[in-house]
Amino acid sequence: MSEPEVIQYQTQGVCCQLMQVAIQDGKVVDSEFFGGCNGNLKGIKNLIRGMDIDEVIDRLKGVPCGAKTTSCPDQLAACLMQYKEQKLAQAS
Repeated sequence: MSEPEVIQYQTQGVCCQLMQVAIQDGKVVDSEFFGGCNGNLKGIKNLIRGMDIDEVIDRLKGVPCGAKTTSCPDQLAACLMQYKEQKLAQAS
């Protein structure tokens, strides 16, 4: 089993300014959110723990927040998509 890889993501267009996600063997093992709706983000943290990153992306991508075209869940999906793209680029 590999060590968790911790990534950080600077969000755009949401109250949460920074996300930190620990990924191990393609699964989310932990996450931290800085700023934003504390209770909702704690709930998201608990829900995604142990989840495959592709499932997190599928479930959260495109979720809006009010009139905004993005949200903290959508930004989390963007974070994980960026991580996957970087991993693919490194493998090439």
